[in-house]
Amino acid sequence: MQWKGRRQSTNVEDRRTISGGGKAALGGGGIIVAILAIYSMFSGNDTSLLQNLVSGLNGGSTQTEQRELTAEELNQQAFVKTILADTEDVWGQIFQQSKMTYKDPHLVIFSGQTQSGCGGADAAVGPFYCPADMTVYFDMDFFNELRTQFGAQMRSKMDGEQGDFAVAYVIAHEIGHHVQNLLGTSSQEQQLSQRARNEAEANKYSVALELQADFYAGIFTYHDNKINNMLQTGDIEGAISAAQAVGDDAIQKRMQGYVVPENFTHGTSEQRVYWFKKGYQSGNPSTGTYEIILKSV
Repeated sequence: MQWKGRRQSTNVEDRRTISGGGKAALGGGGIIVAILAIYSMFSGNDTSLLQNLVSGLNGGSTQTEQRELTAEELNQQAFVKTILADTEDVWGQIFQQSKMTYKDPHLVIFSGQTQSGCGGADAAVGPFYCPADMTVYFDMDFFNELRTQFGAQMRSKMDGEQGDFAVAYVIAHEIGHHVQNLLGTSSQEQQLSQRARNEAEANKYSVALELQADFYAGIFTYHDNKINNMLQTGDIEGAISAAQAVGDDAIQKRMQGYVVPENFTHGTSEQRVYWFKKGYQSGNPSTGTYEIILKSV
């Protein structure tokens, strides 16, 4: 995708200069953690249980050291800052059209372990949005696992370089949770889940929330491309591949060899792709309200 030369957000904090010694290993039990991480990714829910599991597997190490960012990491930082700036512009305009004010979120890039407003954050948990401090927490190494362990075709050629629109999709998805937080949709989902008759019903409310975040990622893509003409051949396919890789059915199949629909919390691969494409093709947020998506689950 074309992203260089545009405005970069000032709401990004890069904590990778402070690297922790407690990063999850991917040997032995580590692969289980990686699978659990992808299963819980994109969720605005409390990740403390998974974080405690990761901490236990790593012996609770908290050592830190200072280091300089590599050229590749600085390039990643510039990319993230640009995409976040694009989300600020797109959602700022959409909110303004509805006579509302969009409050910019923050984004933290980290490596290993860090602290969030929702508790400790570990790289193995994957990207997540914390509503308490309105911040997205992001570890770039996660995408290597998504690609190598789950086969997501995340990279597309662009001008002789490697571009990751799939990473932009993930950022846009997490910002979708921020939009839900601002609009009160997240609170609505929590209230519905608390009144649910059973876990399966509660999971449906969670699935609808996640699918709407995918839809919002599509909405962002439509408007960002209209403004900046940033999409290139293979970009949308990369995002779709990532969405397919993190569908509940695909992950359950890899984890346990069979699928249990009652335990879905994020939606199937087909559902995630459908709602991302719905947002991308329409560009109209009203076509993917929480109520509309909930009825389709």
